[in-house]
Amino acid sequence: MATGTSGNRLRRLAIPTLVVALITGTTGVAGTASAAPAGSSGNGSGTGYFTAGSDRKVTLTDGADRRPGGNRAATPKAAVDETGSGMYVVELAEDPLTTYTGGVSGLARTRPAAGNRLDVTSTPSQAYRRHLDTQRGAVAAAAGVTVNAVYTAAFNGFSAKLTAQQVSTLRADKRVRAVTASRALGTPSAPPAATTPTEANPTPATPGGADQSAPTDRSGRPAKPGPGTGAGMVIGVLDTGIWPESASFAKKMPAPATWHGTCQTGVAFVAEHCNGKIVGARYFADSWLAGGGSVPEGEFLSPRDAAGHGTHTASTAAGLPISNVTIDGRRFGPVSGVAPDAQIAVYKVLWGGMGYDADIIAGIDAAVADGVQVLNFSIGSQLGDWEANTPIGIAFLNATLAGIFVAASAGNTGIVSGAISNAAPWVTTVGAAVTKLDEATVKLGDGTKLVGGSLDALPGGDARPLVFGEQAGSPDLGAVYCEPGSLDPAKIKGKVVACALSDMFGSAAEIKAKGGAAMVVFDPVGNYRINSIFNFPVVYLPTEKQAGTLFNYLMRHPTDATVSLRTGGDGSSVPGIPSVADFSSTGPDKVTYGVFKPDLVAPGSDIIAAVSPAGNFGRQYDAYSGTSMASPYVAGAAAVLHATHPDWSPGRVASALRTTATDTVGTSNPLDQGSGFINLAGATDPGLVIEPTAAELTKFSETAAPDGKELNLPAISLREYDGTRPVTLTRTLTNVGKARETYRSSVSGLPGMKATVSPASVTLAPGKSATVTITLRRGSAPWDRYVTGSITWQGKAHSVRIPVAARPWGISARPYADDGEEFARMANGAFGMVQPGFTGPLVGRSTGYTPMRRTSYSMPAGVYGGVFDPSATGVKKVDFTVPANTAGIVIEANTADPNTNLDLYLYKGDKLIYSSDRFWTSAEQAYKFLPEPGRYTAYVFAQYPGGPVVDFELGHAIIGRNATYSGATLTLPSTSERGQGFNFTLKPNKPLPEGDFWAYTEYSTNGTVVPGNLVYTQQSSWQ
Repeated sequence: MATGTSGNRLRRLAIPTLVVALITGTTGVAGTASAAPAGSSGNGSGTGYFTAGSDRKVTLTDGADRRPGGNRAATPKAAVDETGSGMYVVELAEDPLTTYTGGVSGLARTRPAAGNRLDVTSTPSQAYRRHLDTQRGAVAAAAGVTVNAVYTAAFNGFSAKLTAQQVSTLRADKRVRAVTASRALGTPSAPPAATTPTEANPTPATPGGADQSAPTDRSGRPAKPGPGTGAGMVIGVLDTGIWPESASFAKKMPAPATWHGTCQTGVAFVAEHCNGKIVGARYFADSWLAGGGSVPEGEFLSPRDAAGHGTHTASTAAGLPISNVTIDGRRFGPVSGVAPDAQIAVYKVLWGGMGYDADIIAGIDAAVADGVQVLNFSIGSQLGDWEANTPIGIAFLNATLAGIFVAASAGNTGIVSGAISNAAPWVTTVGAAVTKLDEATVKLGDGTKLVGGSLDALPGGDARPLVFGEQAGSPDLGAVYCEPGSLDPAKIKGKVVACALSDMFGSAAEIKAKGGAAMVVFDPVGNYRINSIFNFPVVYLPTEKQAGTLFNYLMRHPTDATVSLRTGGDGSSVPGIPSVADFSSTGPDKVTYGVFKPDLVAPGSDIIAAVSPAGNFGRQYDAYSGTSMASPYVAGAAAVLHATHPDWSPGRVASALRTTATDTVGTSNPLDQGSGFINLAGATDPGLVIEPTAAELTKFSETAAPDGKELNLPAISLREYDGTRPVTLTRTLTNVGKARETYRSSVSGLPGMKATVSPASVTLAPGKSATVTITLRRGSAPWDRYVTGSITWQGKAHSVRIPVAARPWGISARPYADDGEEFARMANGAFGMVQPGFTGPLVGRSTGYTPMRRTSYSMPAGVYGGVFDPSATGVKKVDFTVPANTAGIVIEANTADPNTNLDLYLYKGDKLIYSSDRFWTSAEQAYKFLPEPGRYTAYVFAQYPGGPVVDFELGHAIIGRNATYSGATLTLPSTSERGQGFNFTLKPNKPLPEGDFWAYTEYSTNGTVVPGNLVYTQQSSWQ
């Protein structure tokens, strides 16, 4: 959804159980319970329902303790202070054990041969490790450094608390490759899960028939799993620890012969907890504590999990089959890990949900030395990766080169395009998919039905009284959010209470304690679709549109509102099953142009698995949502594939999972779904694999600003290519099947692009490879926007598909996708700026200027400080017809009343195109560049009316691409150079009347036309 610049009155909340950043969201302060009287001030002296004000914490978290007060780590103020002193990760120049191939006199190679495992107990490994210890000691002594954590297996180096002078000394030392300031990472701030599948209220099927995917159990695992159970594999889980008493881990198993790990005891964790199913356990807190962090109250300085996140991910990957999980006395059916016979190695690297990369690297280093085959990393950054080849990324590369498959969460910032975590090309980056509807229906007294989500048992039956929390308690105590202590028992007893989204667990507890019958939660600014188990009837309505409908119904019926709640819905809460979860981070990767992320999606919504009772109301199992939950699904699948094909490399496993994935419902866009939804059964026999070589990955890791499109990956990403020239790539296909097979290539999607594959078909015997050349030309594809599609090699018995996404750089280089604003499109005619993506001669043209047409309107005021609803009072609807070949549409709303605050929404049909809700100003603007033709609707919403009647002005300009308006002269350079910005001016040829004017500019180079800008100029009476 596109949004304009805004200061949200009820700021966006972090979803409860996701995977990336422990930063809590905030909400506004409650205001009065009735519309402001005529003449009320809108400039701060009046109050509304949802206003910017003191922050409210959101405590719905997926891995963080969900008890009242929760357990959060005391976070160091910063890893490095303003003087440059603090915690650092130091990478030494020599190779670690995983990649050392010889060269030091008297020291034999330690890097394992392809298909073999690193043996840290071997004589060469022990000798080389002693050498690394000696070198590290010498480097540290030379800089006067006290070493904290030590790394030798997957990373050669150490962590230490350094002064700025020591950092300079180390960076000047030729024995040092890099010195990097440590940073904190965490589990995502986010969500628990959905509606209650009971015998009386079964989970509904997808409308029009059964689920469109394979049936899954409540853990997201297919009810009819693919071949293999992961026996003999060890999955290392880097997370918050484990709850060893869980039934999901209650099996004694012998350790594999290749296992070299240990069971590190500590607080509430003894050697017997490593029963074989849990084959090993360690914890890492040295750097976190040395850097000023602390172990929060309720945490365990041991591998024991106090939060639940680590236990959940471990059991999702490899938990034992449980026939019927019971939560709060209700049965939720069977759950199982994807690889139920695999064993689990625990590496606790997070404390209260956060930890330093220095400790995480120590965990990776230990896991590689211990002998895991798969690593799961459900940890990331709220804003995604912002640099390539981080220390964690290098550690994962070396683990991969040693034969270890790495699965990692993509992140939970789905509304922020490009915020992908864990984007290294050797990591399989996993997005989340919805695989269960878990819907609930709210039917209001006027017959309106709103479909949201719930995992709780709902009352059903006849309608019940409905009351808004803000009207049933103290506004000053947060009654609008139903905060603890805010509601009046006499006003809610036996009623359903509607609450704005804040702390849902706290709100549910407040209503239950005060005798309410149920809770309906809405979010005035819209949020993610997530659900949790509250042990109380709760329905969550996540969209802004639903919030507006419910809120305005409550305003129309302050004393006689009614509602009925029932489990199930019409499927409208999601596009279908499986579909990409709305919180799942989407591509493109903003770090590198040629690496495609996410890689694929897996079940990650409303996933029931084992948790820690300490952080989950005493529950042994609970429902979480997030890419944290999707990543271990893929880790379990990788264990199954590796057990089935012991000779497969991590690259082959990753390729098999990606090329056999299937489209989700609602989108086939690889920026959303990657290669698609995981298909484990198909991945066991993929036919062909496409995997990068170790040399390719190593070269990428050593490049300061790598691209990645040249890597032999099962995907093609061209984020900022020169659209004036063809792009030629190669991919090497290897037959991993059992028979000779001919594969013929075909291209689908990629509208406007010209794609060719040469040779068009290949015939390969088992084990043989062929290299094909892929040429991509822009053709008529749009500039500065993605086109997506795929290339498929179809054989007699196999189908192998890779996704393609390409965005030709015209005038706007940007790290984001096309679901947001058209960056750099709006320009001032007096000093415009363009950054071209092509080199060559430059010619431009302009339509000249057309005026912004303004119309005055009046409308009755609605609720003061309310929520937008197209049909509510206080909203003016204005339609516009946009003809074909339109360059842009610009809509502006403003009012002369300083006490009125307007918001502006632009729709095409039911689809929101743009919203502008700047806080405490009514200078709102919405626009669309190169819009599709058709009927558009602007809604002006008086969020804070200054009186009973709202007077405002609405302006619009529809700029034709080939129109001829009042003449103007476009001045620009005669040549352009890729990446070098240039200035231009568009000056009217004659004086224009007073007002605002818009024009369109367009460029061409060697006959290729590139769309330019929407350009404005303003003529004032004093000019």
